[in-house]
Amino acid sequence: MLSVVRTHLFLSRDRAIILASLIGISLLAWSYLATMTLGMADMPGMPMPSVAQQYTLAALMWAVMMVGMMLPSAAPMILLYTMVQRKQGRRPVLMSGVFGAGYLLVWGGFAIVAAGLQLALARAALLSPSLMLVSARVAGVVFLLAAAYEFSPLKNRCLTRCQSPFGFITRYWQAGLGGALRMGVLHGAFCVGCCWVLMMLLFAAGVMNLVWVAALSVLILLQKVLPGGRLVPRVTGAVMAVVGLTCLVFPL
Repeated sequence: MLSVVRTHLFLSRDRAIILASLIGISLLAWSYLATMTLGMADMPGMPMPSVAQQYTLAALMWAVMMVGMMLPSAAPMILLYTMVQRKQGRRPVLMSGVFGAGYLLVWGGFAIVAAGLQLALARAALLSPSLMLVSARVAGVVFLLAAAYEFSPLKNRCLTRCQSPFGFITRYWQAGLGGALRMGVLHGAFCVGCCWVLMMLLFAAGVMNLVWVAALSVLILLQKVLPGGRLVPRVTGAVMAVVGLTCLVFPL
């Protein structure tokens, strides 16, 4: 009986450490984004940075944004992974940290691509200083493409992997630190496959519009944790289609 209590305490302690870490890292990311948003108001009076500096700042912004947006939705997966590692007598905090690093590594790669797209759109004069698409019709097309992807088989496959942490661990389990990293990368890849189009909607409403960023974060979390499988993405896709058609037919 005492051993069972001790095991439960260890599980609680390990998961509490990981949960506190996830919350702390997410809050730091959101604080950075808020500070950057406030700082953008002072940018008009500052000298124009070089292209390399612009890209570096954009990549950093996107990377921090992905941390703030995606870690909360990855928390159930990471916490379950922590519990499994403890039951196997491994180093659960270390292993979960490596798993999380692999997950964020993939989103870091996405941030690099997104930053390049942002600079390309800016050079084509398609983005406003607030990093929002200047054309309502282009924004409408983005919404329609996002809507179509919500109904696609690839979205369904990736979302299915994200909705079932236990199924993911059972199917893709790999032992050791290298296995933890590879599992984190794989889970991150499924997550990118599930959510990358939703991230592109940031260009439609403003990349640094924190209200929009927070709304998309909540939407991603709901898609992953709510029961009903494909119901939330289908509703999301239908709403996006309506918004996209409205932007095309009635551009402001």
